Amino acid sequence: MAEILRAVKGMNDILPPSVPRTDKLPDSALWQWFETTVRSVLGRYGYQNLLTPIVEPTALFVRGLGEVTDIVEKEMYSFVDSMNGDKLTLRPEATAGIVRAMIEHNALYNGPLRIWTMGPMFRHEKPQKGRYRQFNQLDVEAMGFAGPDVDAEMILMVRTLWRELGLVEGRHVRLEINSLGQPLERKAHRDALVAYFEQHKGVLDVDSQRRLTSNPLRILDTKNPVMQPMVEAAPKLIDFLGEASLAHFNAVRAILDAAGLEYRVNTRLVRGMDYYNLTVFEWVTDQLGSQGTVCGGGRYDGLIEQLGGKPAPAVGFGLGIERLLLLIQELALTVPSSAPTAYAVVTSMDSAPQVMLVLEKLRAAGVSVLMHAGGGSMKSQFKRADSSGARYALIFGGDELSRGEASLKDLRNPETPQRSLPLAEAANWAAELLNA
Repeated sequence: MAEILRAVKGMNDILPPSVPRTDKLPDSALWQWFETTVRSVLGRYGYQNLLTPIVEPTALFVRGLGEVTDIVEKEMYSFVDSMNGDKLTLRPEATAGIVRAMIEHNALYNGPLRIWTMGPMFRHEKPQKGRYRQFNQLDVEAMGFAGPDVDAEMILMVRTLWRELGLVEGRHVRLEINSLGQPLERKAHRDALVAYFEQHKGVLDVDSQRRLTSNPLRILDTKNPVMQPMVEAAPKLIDFLGEASLAHFNAVRAILDAAGLEYRVNTRLVRGMDYYNLTVFEWVTDQLGSQGTVCGGGRYDGLIEQLGGKPAPAVGFGLGIERLLLLIQELALTVPSSAPTAYAVVTSMDSAPQVMLVLEKLRAAGVSVLMHAGGGSMKSQFKRADSSGARYALIFGGDELSRGEASLKDLRNPETPQRSLPLAEAANWAAELLNA
């Protein structure tokens, strides 16, 4: 017998709900519901869908994310194209690729754009709950908008998404915000950080000592408990912000306050990419252990120019889909059923032409009907009907068909009497089944 081949570690199959699995990963029905909700919410805010390649030039991420970020240094899946020697990378995040597409197609020529994409990203890291080597991400970007109003609108749009998914802000997820200011302000803060960390060099771990000269701001994001007291006392960027940066941040806060959205100003919030400026934000949870961030983003006004385009402001966020769906499962939130409305019990293959004609009429009218295939006893078919989760069984027996009828049985309410329905009135059934 040939050896069974298995998925690459940290890269998972998304299976339909009818397939049992030993892990707790979300099934495809949960994914489909999430994707439908996302399309609805983003559409109401005027965002358009965009798709970019999974493989991009390696230089795009080196220039876009920064050479000394963990992603570029440790986590990217990069390779050399054997056909032409090009250095390529499986995308570790979506923003750089979207910006590349905007520049390449001169997409902002006619004005600002609100866009979004959804799909797989790849990072070579240790797989753990909610964190995988192939993970899926929702990425939302507003390009060409400079004002704080769009920053705030984007944060409020995420709140709308939470509510549509059944998550309660402040209880299931919490908002943290900060301002990173502008480059000169960050430079002054950086110089102060370097001087401060030099005085406490003995407390720094190996990663932090390496970052001291390359990217000291990232030291603030350390998870090392030994360093926490020292980091808490480090100079805060907000104290170095100028009048314009503070005005932008305060304008964002004023809109969130007016909308009744609670948040915490987290002066240590820096995000993982070098391209951010001004507003940054994260939605976090306590329900997933150490993997507390479910959504994060901010403003990156310099990235388009950095990647070769005409200067244009932008703001966006990324949302880890697996992590969010795990949170929904963890909280046991109510999710719409993916079960069919009806299950067709067919007692004889000879009646298949007549039965399938009726079922096609029902489906055309919007009714989800799962037809039993391959024959079998009535008992086994009813067992399948019940396990399918369908509300009704439509029974196409020989006696019923000879009278030009089918029988309707309510599988979820056994006390409801079974009754007959004329085959010629399938359109009327559809309305009844859909409104039950």
